[in-house]
Amino acid sequence: MKTRSTLAALAGLLFASAAFAAPPVAPAAEQATAAPAAAAAAAATVPAPDLSEAAINGADLASYQERLKAKDEAAKASAENPPADPAANSGETEKPKADPDPFLIRMQVLLDRAHASPGVIDGLAGGNTDKAIRSFTDLHGLDATDKPDQAIWDALSKDGGAAVKSYEITQEDVDARYIPDLPTDYAKLAELDSIAYRDVPEMLAERFHMDEDLLKRLNPDADFGKAGTRLLVADPGPDPDPAVKVERIVIDKSRGELFAYDENKKLILAYPATIGSSDTPSPSGTMKVNGSKADPEYAYDPKNFVQGKNKKKLTLPAGPNGPVGNMWIDLSKPTYGIHGTPEPSEIDKTASHGCVRLTNWDARALAKLVQPAKTVVEFKQ
Repeated sequence: MKTRSTLAALAGLLFASAAFAAPPVAPAAEQATAAPAAAAAAAATVPAPDLSEAAINGADLASYQERLKAKDEAAKASAENPPADPAANSGETEKPKADPDPFLIRMQVLLDRAHASPGVIDGLAGGNTDKAIRSFTDLHGLDATDKPDQAIWDALSKDGGAAVKSYEITQEDVDARYIPDLPTDYAKLAELDSIAYRDVPEMLAERFHMDEDLLKRLNPDADFGKAGTRLLVADPGPDPDPAVKVERIVIDKSRGELFAYDENKKLILAYPATIGSSDTPSPSGTMKVNGSKADPEYAYDPKNFVQGKNKKKLTLPAGPNGPVGNMWIDLSKPTYGIHGTPEPSEIDKTASHGCVRLTNWDARALAKLVQPAKTVVEFKQ
């Protein structure tokens, strides 16, 4: 947005013997719009990241820190020497979109394998990755921090497995049911027989716990509609051991995370979560898990909240793009549950209607560990 500042007139004394000229000061509008231009210029001076299979699987903390330093130095240099082109400071320059980093891709995969979920694997720095790092320190008794340091990287990189792997699209992948133009209105969704994925990239991104943009960035020339196409995908590893049961779940509203503990009070996993909203807050206190259901239908009741112009009860069909995703963990407080989502990249970035929203894959993994009528769920402010 352009801004205009009004400069107040300055009154002063003029001396006949000498005249002093103040250094020119750029108008506030120019100063405000120089930052995006400087950022764009800085981005242009830093080489695009190597997102090859070898670069991701071999990424390390030291190289990542060097790239961060180079970006900071380039941004500083651009700010000190803004572009001479007046158009660059016109306010029309948008902040450049961040590039995925090979180290962050590898680290996010390793955090996911360690059951300190970063949500979607997108190769970008952000709040859910910070939370996953902090939870990893909780899981492993390390000094609490939300940024990668050498101690954390040493512990994470003990897993020497490849972070990304090759995958070949199958005919079954191509022939699955897809709905490209999926409506958002609940009444129209209720008319469908399934709330399926929109296309192959969305389905595969979810299968491999990835952000769809990252999947496409790693495979820019891929034909996703053709069986036999080889892709580079994340390898998040297996779900938590289903033999280890969850005795207690803590929904921490201040941290935006779900924590699960076994019968020995040991933390076994941490997942980012969307927890209610100011209009429809999540419950408080303690309750129990009633049970879980995969691929649930969704019972819409306008008494709970109103979606669009829908004033009547509706039953929406099952599917990963339904309002509760493809997993529902029912809680003993009526109408409340822990469930999946049709938008995994929005976890803890948007509000929910009072329930606890996880990525579909985290919700499915948790459902295998809970114990009906036994697992306790505590909501913590």
